[in-house]
Amino acid sequence: MAAATSSIRVSLGTGFGWIVAPLASLRRGLIIPLGIILFFVLVAIFAPLVTPYSPTKTSLPEKNIPPFWQEGGSVSHPLGTDPLGRDIWARLAYGARVSLLVALSTLALGGVMGTALGLISGYYRALDPIVMRASDITIAFPIILFAILLVVIIGAGLINLIIAVGLVIWARYARVIRGEVLTIMTQDFIARARVAGASDFRIITKHIFPNVVNTLVVLLTLQVGFLIIVESSLSFLGAGVPPPTAAWGSMVASGRDYIVSAWWVSAIPGVAIMLLVIAFNMLGDWLRDRLDPKLRQV
Repeated sequence: MAAATSSIRVSLGTGFGWIVAPLASLRRGLIIPLGIILFFVLVAIFAPLVTPYSPTKTSLPEKNIPPFWQEGGSVSHPLGTDPLGRDIWARLAYGARVSLLVALSTLALGGVMGTALGLISGYYRALDPIVMRASDITIAFPIILFAILLVVIIGAGLINLIIAVGLVIWARYARVIRGEVLTIMTQDFIARARVAGASDFRIITKHIFPNVVNTLVVLLTLQVGFLIIVESSLSFLGAGVPPPTAAWGSMVASGRDYIVSAWWVSAIPGVAIMLLVIAFNMLGDWLRDRLDPKLRQV
């Protein structure tokens, strides 16, 4: 009986290992970060349902109420209130909308620009110096300083913030994609496509772009956390979404003067930023390990 059970285990391990191994790896490596990401995404989408309070409504008699687990706290304000009496949980939920919207919209804008310019730069060698020098100039400036400068020029606001950050991060994608294109251009299938009479557009879209998608997906995932930090930093400095709109960075800034008496005003949104950034970074690392053939073989 024991031998039969052992043989069954061996057959399952060998016959279905290609299913069991990835699932086991997924369970170990992604449950926590995916859970954190899913939690904040759902909170952002259903913010009006998860809190009865407005993120902008003030109530001075209820200012600086501590979280419910601390003495003086109330379950009606589970995470406490800020110096203006606004509910922290409500502002955290609506602030998640701002952070995720800015991060994803900026990824779409900067990712499309950077990918297109990277493909063009790697394929058309005559245009490569122009694109690369432009990317060098963009990368040379600190991203926060450059974004603040653009926001000052074009004005504050959610749309302007997305445009400003998108015009800064395109160079990161362009340089990485351009390097991948240069490697792909040395492959035999590109030469065969040219001999077969394929147009430049077809070679770029049908032969080169599909081979850089894996790298692009990993880069996009890793950049989400970075962009959340950028948006929070700009909001903290007053160059992000203008008040009274809830934003995690401005929430941290509003509690600076109360860090001793009302630590939760800054600490709770700060912890939220930390958790979401770490979760996206862990997801990006996992995707890199899975999508990179060299790392996958290891």
